[in-house]
Amino acid sequence: MSRSEQKRRGSAAELTDVTDTGQIPSGGDLKGPSMPSVTDDLELQKVTFILIDFEGTTPKNHPAEPIEVGAVMLRPAGAVLAEVGRFTALMRPPAHAPVTARQVGITAAMVADRPPAGVVLAELDSGLREPPYVAVAHHASTEANILARYAAACPVLAAAPMLCTRRLAQHTYPGLTSYNLDALLAHTRIPVPADRHRALPDALVTAALLQRLLTDGAARHGWSRLSQLTQLAGRPASGGADTTQDALF
Repeated sequence: MSRSEQKRRGSAAELTDVTDTGQIPSGGDLKGPSMPSVTDDLELQKVTFILIDFEGTTPKNHPAEPIEVGAVMLRPAGAVLAEVGRFTALMRPPAHAPVTARQVGITAAMVADRPPAGVVLAELDSGLREPPYVAVAHHASTEANILARYAAACPVLAAAPMLCTRRLAQHTYPGLTSYNLDALLAHTRIPVPADRHRALPDALVTAALLQRLLTDGAARHGWSRLSQLTQLAGRPASGGADTTQDALF
């Protein structure tokens, strides 16, 4: 994403400062404990991580439809991952997938005049001009399924390999009773944002979790290369979309 686009604001989406949330470490770098030698991997140094989260509806007998996207772009910078851009936007779902009372913090009125998912994802994709990219999500099959269905609108993002922080956490912290995002935030003592279950806050907190997983994985298990992360937590198969709102979002 170009530097000018990092500053841009638009009607459908906005790119904002990392300090806006107050819950993620400020100053542009996701610090916490210093990341060890994994950042010395030459392949990883070339990568921009795209932490992506969708909020969505799960209509009966249809795949999930996104109603909000949040994305945070991170690049290795010394011993930390530094934020280099972010994107967030609401989307109008198709008629067969209306917003219901199950959504957290998003109402039908909020998305009624928003552009559809294809338009929003094309806008996000148009800013991805500095490959290579690696997408990252929690329960990544959800995001992978959505991106696969909208690949024509976001070909760069859809083609990026994806890491799943849930799967990475299972290898980093074996034996936990749950690996959902809230359980992992509690385990790692990462603050839960006040607007949890909105797309950008969830993407930001997943970014903080990724930093912690890379730090702890290197310290406990000796991970030092991007290829190891891919073996451990590469994207699940994009077919077979899940059907429950709680599992997905």
